[in-house]
Amino acid sequence: MADTEGGNQTSITEFILMGFGNLSELQILLFLLFLAICIVTMAGNIFIVALVVVDQQLHTPMYFFLANLSCLETCYISTILPRMLASLLTGDKTISFSGCMTQFYFVSFFGATECSLLAAMSYDRYLAICKPLHYAVLMNGSLCLQLAAGSWISGLLAGTTPMSFMSQLSFCGPNKIEHFFCESTKIITLCCNDTYQLELVTTILAALFTLPPFALTLASYVCIISTILRIPSTTGRQKAFSTCSSHLIVVTIFYGTLIIVYLLPKTNTLRDLNKVFSVCYTILTPMVNPFIYSLRNREVKEALRKIVSKCLDQWFSTFLNSGPICVYGLLRPSK
Repeated sequence: MADTEGGNQTSITEFILMGFGNLSELQILLFLLFLAICIVTMAGNIFIVALVVVDQQLHTPMYFFLANLSCLETCYISTILPRMLASLLTGDKTISFSGCMTQFYFVSFFGATECSLLAAMSYDRYLAICKPLHYAVLMNGSLCLQLAAGSWISGLLAGTTPMSFMSQLSFCGPNKIEHFFCESTKIITLCCNDTYQLELVTTILAALFTLPPFALTLASYVCIISTILRIPSTTGRQKAFSTCSSHLIVVTIFYGTLIIVYLLPKTNTLRDLNKVFSVCYTILTPMVNPFIYSLRNREVKEALRKIVSKCLDQWFSTFLNSGPICVYGLLRPSK
């Protein structure tokens, strides 16, 4: 801490992320668990992006948005997990002021972007199921780019505005953040200035960048479910629902845990439960996304099957072409 001009008051230069508390006996186990989650999440989401880019059949609006979401999830988890893994491995829970502000900015940025992207994906499914004859005209390449760009720009605004306010505040202790990342409400409680203006701005921005996308997502699925229930045949209903079930699962997990985290009473009893649900929307959701979309989507499974088949064919072809030479080399008598 550095002294300020105000007498005994000190200015915080670093924070302590308390994480999951004093669980020294489980530290290695938690490190291995989150390391595995990090590797699986990064590999799964990067693989989805590569699959969409490589396979021509996946060059559709639905998979364009999915590639954006997978790219986002890769960035999102890179903001939180590396610092957590370093803390679990070394036991050093400190994070610099600039590092904390940077993490806060990117968590806000990616969180708001995800809300908008999920809304864009739900609107895409609404057009595909409720207006199938006009889908190709309405959801054209230009609209896809506008929706994706708008999602990323909204996230940029959601992160930049509160960050500009928070960077001007003073923090004079305590410097312990009761969380595993620099979460906005936890940081605000550590300010020694009047935080009314910051809290007001944060609340308005949270409502502005979360509620409209959530309302659009909810309205889209009300229309989708209503349309599906009016389909006379069971096969038709199942086929229509299968095109949006993966996205509906992701939306339910993300918004369900997000609502629980920010609507739970802020008591010491529920503090640890709050951290558990925070893990769900910040870490587990990015991890399960590739599995949900790949296991439940016929097109993704077919694209995966073709790539695996092509790789195996190339491997066998290379092996068979080089096989006789290798065998000849092994059987040739030595001089």
